[in-house]
Amino acid sequence: MYIVMNRLEVPAEQAGTFESHFSGNMTSTLGDVPGLHRAALLRPHRDEDPYVAVMEFTDETAFRNWVTSDAFRAAHGHGPREGGEPPSVASYEVVTEVTGAA
Repeated sequence: MYIVMNRLEVPAEQAGTFESHFSGNMTSTLGDVPGLHRAALLRPHRDEDPYVAVMEFTDETAFRNWVTSDAFRAAHGHGPREGGEPPSVASYEVVTEVTGAA
């Protein structure tokens, strides 16, 4: 599993508009992305903390394929940035995972 997290600084007074736009964008562009297991937008409990967008892919290749896809362009209005990921994006590979009973 390959996980990508993007920290998004949003002023408190723009939170509602941001959530509506970002959530709609996720819903309309991510449903058919190959290798994507899950995408979530996390709302901070404190105004001074950023939102976090989390995407779980099968592997790094699936993530890289998404970054160069039409779905990425549709979501961001552009292709991948020169030099790779922006500084607010962090990527991780799962070392250990525990799931609870449903």
